[in-house]
Amino acid sequence: MDGVWDLVVVGGGPAGAAAALRAAQLRPGARVLLLDKADFPRDKACGDGIAAHGRDELALLGLPDLIDDYRPTPHLSVVSPSGVRVSATAARPNHVVPRRVFDARLVAAACARGVEVRRHRVRDLRANGGDVVVDGTLRARAVVAADGAHSAVRRLIGLPAAAARHTAIAVRGYADVPPDDDAQLIAMQKEGWPAYAWSFPIGDGTANVGFGMLLPRLHAAGRPGRDVLHGRLAELLPDRPARDLRAHHLPLSTGRPAPGAGRVMLAGDAASLINPLTGEGIYYALLSGRLAGEAAVRAAADPLPAYRRSLRGALGRHLRTTDVLARLAQSPGFIDAAIGTAAHRKEVFDLLVEVGLGAGTVPPPIALAVARRWLRDSLTRRP
Repeated sequence: MDGVWDLVVVGGGPAGAAAALRAAQLRPGARVLLLDKADFPRDKACGDGIAAHGRDELALLGLPDLIDDYRPTPHLSVVSPSGVRVSATAARPNHVVPRRVFDARLVAAACARGVEVRRHRVRDLRANGGDVVVDGTLRARAVVAADGAHSAVRRLIGLPAAAARHTAIAVRGYADVPPDDDAQLIAMQKEGWPAYAWSFPIGDGTANVGFGMLLPRLHAAGRPGRDVLHGRLAELLPDRPARDLRAHHLPLSTGRPAPGAGRVMLAGDAASLINPLTGEGIYYALLSGRLAGEAAVRAAADPLPAYRRSLRGALGRHLRTTDVLARLAQSPGFIDAAIGTAAHRKEVFDLLVEVGLGAGTVPPPIALAVARRWLRDSLTRRP
């Protein structure tokens, strides 16, 4: 044992780095240890999109300029399952930063703040009095599990992984695009719905491109997953042949577990905090990591209840909203109606962005407008 750590964070992605950064920010003398099984920089399969809400989190962490050297992408185009298109300028621009860059910068910022970073794969976790012992040698007053979709820590504390029906799978690559491309594209597909492809330009003549769908729909396709994912990406984005393709699982928030157990708090993908409508997870990761880091130092005697309360306060209504919308979105007609309404009403477009990329909820008048269009479209299609 090398003494007691105030906080041990497992996983150096956005959630883990945010937890470490916040703890060191609030208590500069705290002993904070960040563990990850890889060295940085390292690649991570992801859409690389950082919404304006993520920038807000970076500012709260004291890193408002972390990605200022990346060009913003102010425009967004969405194509619905039946081909309805809406294109508009976002109320606040998004950014696209490769995870190889973004994660390494966060970890470096944590190091600069006094956080110790070690390469280490966690294999054992045990409660011992008022502390947690990691792998028999590290004693911590609190642990943040931010070790991703297949979290070892979540398994070690007895919490289940997301069920297949609450899990999506996506393939991500990179493609060449015109250097002046500054519009994010989401192209939905009716076959195997819910399913969509994306193209998110980075600003250097390349774009992050990919295709995702629910895991049960992939299994139902009856073909090798690689063929389905790669094939549909090529079909939807034929002008953007992808390279460096990698697949990854996305545990959706509709199947989220308890936020932790004992003195262990789950954050980011380990907590199944991925938006079921868009697959966005970086904002949730930064937010949940920050809140976990706060609880570790502000409620050191019993951090989990404080974390649960703050997480519920920040995302409770939003997650209930996306739970409902995810069920409605099983019908492609609902998405057609929502995007069709957004094509004619900018406030609806902005709301879709808030719900899909931030912590937005749906006010009754907007819900009624989409429901009316959905009903009208359904009656029109009826023989």
